[in-house]
Amino acid sequence: MNMIVSGKVWKMGDHIYSDYMAPGFARKLPWEEEKKHILHIHPVFAEKCQAGDVIVAGRNFGCGPSRENAATNLKKLGIGCVVAESFARIFFRNAIAIALPVMECEGATRLFQEGDQLELDFENSRVRNLTRGGESRGPLLPPELIDIVKAGGIMESL
Repeated sequence: MNMIVSGKVWKMGDHIYSDYMAPGFARKLPWEEEKKHILHIHPVFAEKCQAGDVIVAGRNFGCGPSRENAATNLKKLGIGCVVAESFARIFFRNAIAIALPVMECEGATRLFQEGDQLELDFENSRVRNLTRGGESRGPLLPPELIDIVKAGGIMESL
């Protein structure tokens, strides 16, 4: 798996609940219908998000109900990575388990505007704004977590 991810930024705020990524009312719908409701709190995300796009968010991304399919739905949409000021623990673990690159980065919401091009060097915890310039680093992940993502997820790693 490529550990350099780049894509167009979708910007989200603080406390983005897992229910926004996996709405309970949409879980039994066919995927083509369910995906129209993912991150419905953003006015055009579900309609215009494309594979390879990335999410930049504030604090506590993925909080709320423990929905494993919150990270899975982002992966199924083709989201390349999520960079946030902080993550809810369960969302972070679920994302790593399915090989969705996630990185904590203090100041990420100030570094990016919606529509900017982001480049994430996952192994080195470095994020760059290719549109406006600037970069930041997050805490390095333990090598075991990086290896899980490189392998394509926890099951592939095992």
